Amino acid sequence: MAGHSTAGTWEPIVTPWHLDEALRNFPVPVTATQVIVPPLPDGSVAARMNRLHQAAADVVAQASRPLVLSGDCPTSRAAVSVVQRRHQDLAVVWLDAHGDFNTPVITTSGYLGGMALAMLTGRTPDLFDDTLGLTPLPDTSVVLADGRDLDPAERDSLNASQVRRVSADPTAVASALGDLGPTPVYLHLDIDVIDSAELRGARFPSGPGPSLSQIEECLTAACAIADVRGAYLACAWLPDHVGQPTSRDTITRLTRALGADLAWPESGGH
Repeated sequence: MAGHSTAGTWEPIVTPWHLDEALRNFPVPVTATQVIVPPLPDGSVAARMNRLHQAAADVVAQASRPLVLSGDCPTSRAAVSVVQRRHQDLAVVWLDAHGDFNTPVITTSGYLGGMALAMLTGRTPDLFDDTLGLTPLPDTSVVLADGRDLDPAERDSLNASQVRRVSADPTAVASALGDLGPTPVYLHLDIDVIDSAELRGARFPSGPGPSLSQIEECLTAACAIADVRGAYLACAWLPDHVGQPTSRDTITRLTRALGADLAWPESGGH
C-alpha cells in the first residue's frame, strides 16, 4: 500500500462545532484553508447538523486531501461522503475511546455524538435528510481501534457486527490495514482515545488508555502503510479547554504524525 508521501499535501479545514453548537474558542491554524461557519436554521438539532454537514461537504469537496479539525465526530459524515465519491472502495480506521456505535433505538442518552460510526455504516437511516449521498460503509471496511468505553447495548451491536476491533497499538493498526489490502483509507481520530490522565479537559474522559506518544505512532504507522486520502481529528475537549495551549499542542503533535505541519497565530487565537 502506498504511504502518505505519494498522496499529496494535507489541506486543513476547520469545523468549529460540537453537534449544532458553535465553539467560539476553537483553535484555528493560520494554515487552514477554510473555516466552516454557516448560518443554521431554527429547528431540531439533527436538522441543524444536517445543514452544517452539507456546508462542510461542500468545502471538503474543494480539497484534494482534506484534513478536518472538528469539535465532534458526526461531521465525519461530510468528509467521508466526499472521499467516498472519489474512492468507492473506501475503508475507515476509527481511533476512539468510544465505539460511536449507538443508534436512536439502543441509546440510553440520546446523544448524537455517540452515533457517528453507526451513521457511517447505515444504522441510523432516518436520523438525517439524505442530502450527502453517503453510501453506507460495509462493516468489513471498518476498523475500530481502542473502543474501550462502550454502553452495554452498543457493545452487543459491535459484537454482532463485522467491524474489526483492534487495540490502539501501531502494530495492531498496521496489521489491520495490511489485511484490508490496497484500499484508500479515511483516518478518524477522537482525542479522547488518549489516556485521560494525560489529556486535560476532554468532554468524555474514558480513563486509562494509550499515551499520546502511542497514538502518534499509530498515525505514523497508518500513513506509512496505507493510502490515506482523508483524515479527521475530533477535538472533543470541553469548550473552555479546546482553545488552551495544551490542546493546541496536542493537535499539533497528532497532525504532525499524519505528516501535516500546522502553524498557529502568535496570540494562539483565531
